This record gives sequence, structure tokens and C-alpha cells, in this order.
Amino acid sequence: MKTSTERILTTHVGSLVRPESIRALLRARVGGQAVDEAELAARVADAVRDVVRRQAEVGIDVVSDGEMSKTSFLGYTDERLTGFATSTAPNDPSLAKTGGVWARRVEARREWRAFREYYTEYLPREMPMAAAPSVCVGPVAYKGEAILQKDLATFKAALQGADVVEAFVPAIAPAMVGRGQNRYYPSEEAYVFAIGEALRTEYRAIVDAGFILQIDDPGLGETWDMLIPAPPVEDYRKLQARNIAALNHALDGIPEDRVRFHLCWGSWQGPHLTDLSLRDVADLMLSVKAQAYSIEAATPRHSWEWRIWEDMKLPDGKVLIPGVIAHTTAVVEHPETVAERIVTYARLVGRERVMAGVDCGFAQGALFQRQHPSIVWAKFEALVAGARLASQRLWA
Repeated sequence: MKTSTERILTTHVGSLVRPESIRALLRARVGGQAVDEAELAARVADAVRDVVRRQAEVGIDVVSDGEMSKTSFLGYTDERLTGFATSTAPNDPSLAKTGGVWARRVEARREWRAFREYYTEYLPREMPMAAAPSVCVGPVAYKGEAILQKDLATFKAALQGADVVEAFVPAIAPAMVGRGQNRYYPSEEAYVFAIGEALRTEYRAIVDAGFILQIDDPGLGETWDMLIPAPPVEDYRKLQARNIAALNHALDGIPEDRVRFHLCWGSWQGPHLTDLSLRDVADLMLSVKAQAYSIEAATPRHSWEWRIWEDMKLPDGKVLIPGVIAHTTAVVEHPETVAERIVTYARLVGRERVMAGVDCGFAQGALFQRQHPSIVWAKFEALVAGARLASQRLWA
């Protein structure tokens, strides 16, 4: 993983808003219509070229393909893992009680219960989504080699001639896949380790292709809100230690300096009053076999958490990627605000060990977005400008 001893590098979390040319075909597929896969592949290739070019022009150093081909950062595994089937049983506990993906599991989160009107009425209206839950009904194995290799080849082609420092590809953490939806394995531990064993194929292929592997694991933080009643923190930590063990098993043999790990608190626009603190899981995060750790740090609920690094040591050779711009608001951060956040982290852990990032992705699903594309690119411009300011001050 490339770092800098001369300036602060910039990156983001991966998922970006898809153009309508792709959304239209994916919308049709979700609606059960036949889709011309060759046409979809051509549109994805065009979109990846455009988004790589745009990132380079804005000045993002470590770029992604925007996850243009994926239905979502998590749902893409439906096409790449065996053993899962869409659940349609009306009595299945993973299904909706009332319409909409936000409302269907309103009883399954403490925050959603506390803000019922927001999650069943306001948010579905402002950001409509549709997603059918999948359940595990058979042995899990990896079947997505062809899809994966097509994505990697498309990204490589788009990077030709692009003026960027490095490129990364996100992949989901084992414990994020089908949480609470195991209907086949004898235990949750066996289930998570089986998923990890399957995803090992994807992880290694990404690294072997020359990319940085980013592990997306919001579940380390946001699963806390799904446990009702709230368990003792130590019990939760044991659960997450098991999940990280499955992840580390999947990462076994991959050099740590080719891996970065992303942690957030579920990403959605909401109060987040029941979020766990980073302090409660930071040591677990640092036990992941990765060189860099991308953390949500610009959101008002977690922007104070730079303070944990006053008394917690970042291990030697590790890098922090704090979010210094937020995806949950259309307000574009002032470059001075961005610079101030970067400098704060740099003074705590060292300027060479900080990369400026984003709290989370701007489009966790292909058919919805957190912000309008014009806002996304304005925020990226602020990110780059703020990193330049911070670099001037840190290397003055």
C-alpha cells in the first residue's frame, strides 16, 4: 500500500452514484425483466472509465471503480455465493411487517423502534429502496469468478493512463453476509467461517490482480443496534471477536500491506442515538490483518472520537483513514474544516500515517444514492483542497 512522506493522500470508501444508463437496466432486472448483459457490461465499462477519469481530475489519489457493476456493496454476493435463496415465506422473521426496506425490520433495531415514524414514513419516501432478503439454505461456496474477473479487467482498462497513486477494490466481510439468516449450518460460527472460506477466493483474486483489497465491515459497529435487548458490551465484543477470526482466516496468506479495513455505523441518514463508540471496538478493529483502517469520523455522532487516539496507540506500520467529509449531509465541508480534521489526526498518530478519506460510500445500492452527484464531486474537491492545506501546515 502506497503512503507518502511528503503530503496527505486522499481516498474514499468506494461506492459512487451510478449513471441512469446503468440504473435503468438494473431496475429492469430487479423488476424481473430480461436484460441484455452485453449492453449492461458495455455501459458499466463506460461508467468505470468516466468515474476513474473524474476522480483523477479532481485529485483523488487512491481510487475505486465506483462499484458500478454491483447492485449494492452487500447484495452483490447474491450473484457470487452459492447456498442463498430469496425468502418469500410470510412468516420468515427476516421479512417485512410493513412495506419498504426501511420498515420491513423496524422491530429489529433499537433505533428504528425509537424513531418509528422516521424509518417507516419519512425515510422510505425520501430515499425509496427495494430489496428482497436472502436466506442460507445450503452449503456456501464461491461461484463468481467470471463476474469478478470481468470487473477487475474493466477497472484495469479504465486505469490505463490515469494519473492516480493507487487503486482499491471493496469486498464484503464474512459476518456481513446474511446476518441472522442462517437456515443451514449448525451454528453461527460454522456459518460465518464458511462464508469467509468462500470469500477468500475473491479477496485473493483482487490482490493478485494488483489492487488494494478493502474489506467493508460496518457490522463491527452497527450490529450492536440489532441486538434487543442490548447485551453487555463484553458479550458483544466476544461475538465480534469471532467474526474477526473468520475474516482473518479468510485473509490468511494475503500480505497485510495489501489490505485496508472499513468500519462505519451502518451509513444511513438517521439519528444514530444507539451507536456504539469506536472506543468499544477499536482494539478489535486493529486486530484485523490489514495495514490501514478506514473509520467514520466526520459525522456529528462520531466526530469527537479522534480523542481515543490520545491514549490508544496505533500499532507500528499501520495507517488511519479517518472520514474527513460526510456522506450523510449535502453540506459541503469547507477545506479549512477538512484540513483541521486531518491535522488533528496527524498530530496524534503521525503525518505519514494518515490518509484523508470519507465516512462511507455515496451509493450503497445501485438504485439509490446518499447525495446528488454534483454534491459528491463538490465534496471530493473540498477533500482534496483540505488535504493540500493540511499538507502545507504539516510539512511547513
